[in-house]
Amino acid sequence: MTFVFYNHRQPFIGAMGLTVINFRLVLFFVGILLSTIAVAMLIPALADLVDGHKDWQVFVTSSAVTLFCGLSLILTNRSEDKVKLGLREMFLLTNLSWLVLATFSALPFTFSEWEMSFTDSFFESMSGITTTGSTVVTELDGAPPGLLLWRAILQWLGGIGIIVMAMIVLPNLQVGGMQLFRMESSDKSDKALPRTTQNAAAVAVIYVALTYICALLYWMAGMERFDAIAHALTTVATGGFSTSDGSMGNWAMPAIHWIAIVFMLLGGMPFILYLRTFRSFTNRTAQTDRFALFKDGQVRWFAAILVVAILVVATNLHMIIDEDLEWTIRHACFNVISVMTGTGYASHDYGQWGTLTLAILFFLTFVGGCAGSTSCGIKIFRFQVLYATARVQIHRLLQPHGVFVPYYNGRPISEEVSSSVMSFFFLFMLTFGVLAVVLGAFGLDFMTAISGAATAIANVGPGLGPIIGPSGTFQDLPDGAKWALSIGMLLGRLELFTIVVLVSRQFWTR
Repeated sequence: MTFVFYNHRQPFIGAMGLTVINFRLVLFFVGILLSTIAVAMLIPALADLVDGHKDWQVFVTSSAVTLFCGLSLILTNRSEDKVKLGLREMFLLTNLSWLVLATFSALPFTFSEWEMSFTDSFFESMSGITTTGSTVVTELDGAPPGLLLWRAILQWLGGIGIIVMAMIVLPNLQVGGMQLFRMESSDKSDKALPRTTQNAAAVAVIYVALTYICALLYWMAGMERFDAIAHALTTVATGGFSTSDGSMGNWAMPAIHWIAIVFMLLGGMPFILYLRTFRSFTNRTAQTDRFALFKDGQVRWFAAILVVAILVVATNLHMIIDEDLEWTIRHACFNVISVMTGTGYASHDYGQWGTLTLAILFFLTFVGGCAGSTSCGIKIFRFQVLYATARVQIHRLLQPHGVFVPYYNGRPISEEVSSSVMSFFFLFMLTFGVLAVVLGAFGLDFMTAISGAATAIANVGPGLGPIIGPSGTFQDLPDGAKWALSIGMLLGRLELFTIVVLVSRQFWTR
C-alpha cells in the first residue's frame, strides 16, 4: 500500500476557519486493510478444510463479513481526485487501522470451536496484531489447525505493519524521536516518496524471505511442517504465539532453540540496515554500506546489553540448576533474547531462576529492541539519546562556558528530538504506573499487576509470577483487567503519543 503525504502546513480550510479532516480518505484506506485481512482469513479456512475440521466455515463467514465491510468502505469513499494524506489523517488512520483490524480479527475466535467471549477474543486478537504474545488460550496442543495458524498470521501481519509504520508513518509524525529515522527522507522533493515506497517494498521482500528460511530450518531441525510454518511466522515477527502450551520448551532439540535465537535477533534489529547491506553487494556506489549493520550505534548497544545480560543470567542459572554448560548458555540466551526483543517465547520456566534473573528480565522488558524492527519496548535509540543528552548536561555543569552537543550515530541531536524522547520516557512510565494501579484495582496481586502492566505496554507477552508467568496464561484475569491490558498493548505498539494526541481538542480544530 502506498502512502501519500502533503505539506500539513497548508491544510484545507473549511467553514469558520477550521481545518477539515478528510474522513473519507481515512475510511478508504481502512477499507483496503480490512479487505486484506479478509483474504488472509481464507488461509486458516483452507487449513481447517484440509484437516476436515468444521471451523473452516467460521473463517469463510468471518472473511465474507470482513470483506463486505472493507469493500463497502472502499466503494463509498473512493474519489477520482488525487487526494493526499495530511498529518491529522495519518494520526487518525494509524489508530483506527489497528483498532478496526483487531476487532474484525477477533471474529474467528468468537464463533470458533473455542467459543470464546468477545472480551477474550478481542484480547487474543489485539495481542496477536500488536505482536504482544499474551494469551488466554489453553490446551493449544489439541487445538484446530486453523485457529493456531490464524494466531500466527495475525502476528506476522502485525510485524510487517510495525516495520512499515516505523519507516513511513512515525518519522513523519515525529513521535518520540522517531524523526531520527527519516530514510533519505530529508529530501523534500517529489522523489522522496517513491524511494520510501520502494524501500518499504524491498524490506517486505526481506521479511518474507527470512520467514521462509526460518520455517525451512525449523522443519529440517525436527519440527512438523505445520509447527515449523506457524513458529516461523511468529519468530520473525517477534510475536511469540506458539502451537503448544509449553511454548518452545515443548521442543527439546537444541538446534530448534538456536534457530529461534538467531531469528529473534534478526527480528529485533533494523530491517532497513538489511536492505542497505544487501544493496551494497549489488551496487558499487553503495559499498560503504556493506558493514552498515555493524557500524550502527543502535545495533552495537543492542548487542552489548544482550551479552552482559546473558552472562549474568547464565552464571546465576548455573548456580541454581545443575545442568551442563551448553544447556545453561542456550536457555539463558533464548529467554533473555526472547524477553528483550518482546517475542515472549519460553524454553523453560524462568520464574524458577531466582530473583536476580527475574529482576534482569523485568528491566529488559522495558528496553526492547531497535527502531525499525518488529520488536517492542522503549527502543535502544531512546536510551542512547537520553544518555547523550545527560552526558552533555553533566559536561555543561562542570564547564559552564564550554560548548557541548549530544550526538547519535555521528549526527548532532536536535533539541526537538531530545525533548521528544524525554517526553516519551515520561509518558511511558506514567502509563505503566496508571495501568498497574488499574490492574491492582481489579484485585490482581502486586507481582501480577506490575508485570502485567509492563508486559502489555512493552508488548512482550508473558509476565511474572504463577498466574501470567511463562508457565501461565491471562485466562483467569477479570474481564476489566483484560480490556485494560488490551488498551495497554495498543498504546505501547502505537508509541503512546499517536493515541494520546487524539484526545487533544486542538487535533480536531486545527
